[in-house]
Amino acid sequence: MTSERPPRNDRNPPAGAHAPGPAPTRIEPEFGRWNELRFDRRERPQRPPGPQPWFGWGAAGAVMLVLLALVLLRQPLSDRLWPNSRLQQLRSDAAQALREGRLSSADGRGARQLYEAALALDPDRDEARAGLTQVGQAALAQAERAIAQRRYADAHAALTLAAELAVPRAQAEALERRLRAREAADAGLDQLLAQAASARAAGHLDDGESAALPLYQRVLALQPERVEALEGREDTLADLLQQARQALAHGDLLAGAARIRRVQAADPGHSELPDALTDLARRADAGRGEAERALRRGRLPEAAAGYRDLLTALPEDAAAQRGLSAVATAYAQRSERLAADFRFDEAAAALREADAIAPGTAAVSEARQHLERARQSRKRLGGELPVAQRQQRLRRLLEEAAAAEARGELLAPPGDSAYDKLRAAQAIAPQDPKVRAAAGRLLPAARRCFEDELRGNRLSRAGECLDARRALEGEGAALGDARRRLAQRWIAVGDERLGAGELRAAQSALDAARRLDPGAPGLDDFARRVRAAAPGAN
Repeated sequence: MTSERPPRNDRNPPAGAHAPGPAPTRIEPEFGRWNELRFDRRERPQRPPGPQPWFGWGAAGAVMLVLLALVLLRQPLSDRLWPNSRLQQLRSDAAQALREGRLSSADGRGARQLYEAALALDPDRDEARAGLTQVGQAALAQAERAIAQRRYADAHAALTLAAELAVPRAQAEALERRLRAREAADAGLDQLLAQAASARAAGHLDDGESAALPLYQRVLALQPERVEALEGREDTLADLLQQARQALAHGDLLAGAARIRRVQAADPGHSELPDALTDLARRADAGRGEAERALRRGRLPEAAAGYRDLLTALPEDAAAQRGLSAVATAYAQRSERLAADFRFDEAAAALREADAIAPGTAAVSEARQHLERARQSRKRLGGELPVAQRQQRLRRLLEEAAAAEARGELLAPPGDSAYDKLRAAQAIAPQDPKVRAAAGRLLPAARRCFEDELRGNRLSRAGECLDARRALEGEGAALGDARRRLAQRWIAVGDERLGAGELRAAQSALDAARRLDPGAPGLDDFARRVRAAAPGAN
C-alpha cells in the first residue's frame, strides 16, 4: 500500500520537535499591495441594439395597408393592366342584363349603360354597337307587351328608350300610334271633350286639373290631330287672353301677366298673343312710371310696392330692378338725415326698410355707420348729461347762436356759425320750443343760401346749404323739390364732363345726383351712358 505524500509545509517546526529530515521550503500566499488593487467593473463589449417592438408592428401594418389597397383597387388596376378583360366583362354583363330584361338602369347596371361603357373603352369594335341595337329592339318589344297589358306609362318609357337608341322610325311610330289609340279608347276621349266644353262654359278655364285647358291638353296628348280638342284649346286660350287684357286694363299687372305666360306656354303661336303682349308692355310702362313718381315724391312704400309688383310679373325687368335699388338707397339716405337730426328711432326704422330691400349694399352700410356716429356724437354733445347740466349747456348754445345770428354769421364760419350752434342745441333737445324758434329764424337764410349757390352753379356749397335747410325745416315737399333741382343740376354738369371725356368727374356727378334723388328724371339714362363710357364696358 502506497502512502500518500505528506503535504508541503513551509512553517518552521515547533521547538523540541524532532525533524525526521530536511523539510521542503513552504511558500505562504501573498495578496500583494493592497493600494494597487483595482475594483473597476470590466467593460463588456457593446451588443448591437436588437429590433424594436414597434418596427415589427409597423411592418405588419404596412403589409395590411398594401393588402387592403389591392382589395379596394383590384378592379381599376385590372382595368389598367388588363383592359381586354374589363371589356369582356362589360360585354358579358350587358348581355346578361339584356337577357334579364334590364334594358336601362340609373345605377349604371342596365344593358344600355354597360354596352355604352364597353363602346367607350373600345370604339373600334362593333360588338357594343350591335348590343345597343339589340337593346333598342328589346325596348320596342317591351313597349308592345306593355301596350297589350295596358301599362301605358311603361310603354311610353320603353318607346322613349327605343327612340334614344335610334331604332327604325317606322317601327317606333307604329307603336306610338297604337299606344295613343289604346290610351284614347281607355280614357274615353269623348267624355273628356264633353267635360272640357262644360268647364269652359262655366268659366273654369285653367284653375285645376278638371278645368278646360288641362282637359283639352290631355286629349291632344293622346290624339294630336283631334279637331274638337284643337278648336276647344284655341277658344280656351282666347278666353284666357281676354281675361288677361281685362285685368291689365284694370291695373292688375300680376293677374294679366300670369294668364299671358300660361298662353305662351300652351301655344306660343296663338294669333291673339301679340296684341296681349303689347298690352302687357304698356301696362308695365305705366307701372314703372307710377313707381318712379312715387319715388321722386318720397312715397317710398308705394314705390317699393310698385317695383315689387313689376318684378313679380316680369322677373327680368331691369328697370324695375334698378328702381327697387333706388328705393333702398332713398331709405338709406332718409335714415342718414333722420340720424343727423338725432331722431334715432325713425332713422333705425328707415334703415330696416333699406336693409330689407337691398341687404349688404354700400348705401345701407354707410347709413348704418352714419347712425352709429350720430349716436356717439349726441353723447359727446351732452345728450345724456344730467338735466341741470343739459339745460345750462342748452341756454349757452342758444345764446351763442343768437350772437352769431346778430353778427350775420348764419352758416359760416364752420363750428362757430349760428347754424352750427343750433345743431349742437338740437342734439341736446331737438323738440325744445326755444330750439325750434331759433331754427325758424335761421330757415329763410338757409333757403336764400341754397338759391344763391344754385344760381351760381356752386353745387357743393348749395348742397351744404340744403343740408342746413333740411336740418332747420325737416322733410317736406318743398325740400324734396329742392333736392330734385340740385340733382338735375349735377346730372347736367356730369353730362358736360362726360362729353369732354372726363369720366371720373362724370362719375362723381352721377354719385352726387344719386345721393340727392335716386329717382331724378334723366338719372337712369345718364348712368347708362357713364357705364357705357367706362373702360372695358364693351
